[in-house]
Amino acid sequence: MSPPVSGKGKESGTARVLGSGASGVAELLIFHPVDTVAKRLMSNKAKISFATAGPIIFRDHATASLPKKFFSLFPGLGYAAGYKVAQRVYKFGGQPWFNDIITRHYKTEFTNTFGERKGKMMTQAMAGSLTGIGEVVLLPLDALKIKRQVNPEAFRGRGVVRIFLEEGTTLYRGWGWTVARNAPGSFALFGASAATKEYVLGVKDYASATWTQNFIASIAGAVASITIAAPLDTVKTRIQNANFESRVGGFTVVRDLVRNEGAGAFFKGLTPKILVVGPKLVFSYTLAQSLIPLFANYV
Repeated sequence: MSPPVSGKGKESGTARVLGSGASGVAELLIFHPVDTVAKRLMSNKAKISFATAGPIIFRDHATASLPKKFFSLFPGLGYAAGYKVAQRVYKFGGQPWFNDIITRHYKTEFTNTFGERKGKMMTQAMAGSLTGIGEVVLLPLDALKIKRQVNPEAFRGRGVVRIFLEEGTTLYRGWGWTVARNAPGSFALFGASAATKEYVLGVKDYASATWTQNFIASIAGAVASITIAAPLDTVKTRIQNANFESRVGGFTVVRDLVRNEGAGAFFKGLTPKILVVGPKLVFSYTLAQSLIPLFANYV
């Protein structure tokens, strides 16, 4: 079923916030345990086997009952809620805003350089890349979420306010690697999605795509984004999961990773991310793309 066309002719900022925020809440409730599994696998520096996977994923609850194992995958839920909802509102609500700006001021340049069809797709991709770069402002919440998931000892009983006051700018550790990951990753997410709609599904007005078309396009975008961003995502995660007082930089992480684990370690957790985390991104992106035009009819 196609979403109804908004009588206002354009998605409002409120519709974008509501649609992307709703997708963030839904994603958090369903996929937070999956995210915990992926982060713990990426943070593990030893070789992973079937026998060692349980202690790595469930940590101290590896031998506990199934319900306890399941609930052990929900650490840092409060930080995750703040981060995930804010991230999805910014990412899926902000990308159309950047797209509007680029289209308004640089449409002619993109059309002359890439042609009309490719220019429209490149605009979507570039807007996604700019959105990904700006996402660095949310890094402290992301860092706290990851530490809760893989290194809870780093908190030492401190609450979030005390951590912000005491740690300050150290919560932005790894910001450069985050930008380096987000720029191509978000470019691939929105670019591959737009290309799928344009060339595979024949959708000219992206906002009028059906739920099924959004779903298919989101799969292409998610796989492209996760694969391209995987090496830098591994570096970023290892920087963020360290203790607060750690001063190990990204290049040191890269050097030690290559020396001790081999270049293939950059893609640790890629398969579970595509198979498990991928659907999380597909779910939230599809939902946001479908809900934003829907909310645009009422706000």
